[in-house]
Amino acid sequence: MKIGIVTDSTCDIPKYLIDQYELEVVPSILIIDGKEYADGIGISREDFYKQMPALQTYPTTAAPSIGDFSTRYERLLAGGCDHVLSIHPAGQLTSIINSARQAVQNFLNRITIIDSLSLSLGLGFQVLAAAEAAELGLQAALNAIESTRRRLKVYAALDTMENLKRSGRVPGVVAALGSILSIKPMVELTNGEVKAIGAVRTTKQANERMLKFLLEDGELERLAILHTGAEPRAKAFLNMLMQKASQSVPRDILMVNVTTVIGTHVGPNGLGFAAVRKI
Repeated sequence: MKIGIVTDSTCDIPKYLIDQYELEVVPSILIIDGKEYADGIGISREDFYKQMPALQTYPTTAAPSIGDFSTRYERLLAGGCDHVLSIHPAGQLTSIINSARQAVQNFLNRITIIDSLSLSLGLGFQVLAAAEAAELGLQAALNAIESTRRRLKVYAALDTMENLKRSGRVPGVVAALGSILSIKPMVELTNGEVKAIGAVRTTKQANERMLKFLLEDGELERLAILHTGAEPRAKAFLNMLMQKASQSVPRDILMVNVTTVIGTHVGPNGLGFAAVRKI
């Protein structure tokens, strides 16, 4: 059985891996001053995060259309795939998966929609696990997704809670506390929900606390260091990690400037990680 895999641009998978596994990635939509941009086209991530603090109108996002998904499904099935896995970000945080579900109605039982309950490489690592197992069949790919999800941690240290507050992704009381005290809030994405897990006064303290969270579960199978226009901070965090626990991390660590569609709701200068512990 040949398995095709569809996801969307919130997966943050680097292009070389998208090409390697022949993934179909549907771009989400970024909206700035009423103008729509397909994610990754028309404005770079670097430029977006530089411009973001000075934008007069708060940017927004939108899900891809039903037709965007239908086109990808048709392409894979016409190209010889027997079944398609369509894997997407947490349905509690975005409507992307709803577009995919509506598109599936035209394809009988040949497509399985999966809610990753995560974002960025929390989603991306599930997609990659499925791609690696796909040659063994549909059930093997589904098992790989479930195994990865069980062992997944996604944390972030934000520069401010203001963006999450505006997006409605966290309770207003928690967001207001972060803004009033000018602290660096830390959040965890678990089971499709954003949860506040602490706050510190400085970026240095936030980085140190994040490192502690990262190393709590021991040896890691996959790791991505995530940032929103904060590459120097991400590199400093990686250096801290390698000095303290180089034997506990995988050889190939991804460093990703998070997609603008997620960064709109997270804000610039953030640091995070997605990690999958070893079995």
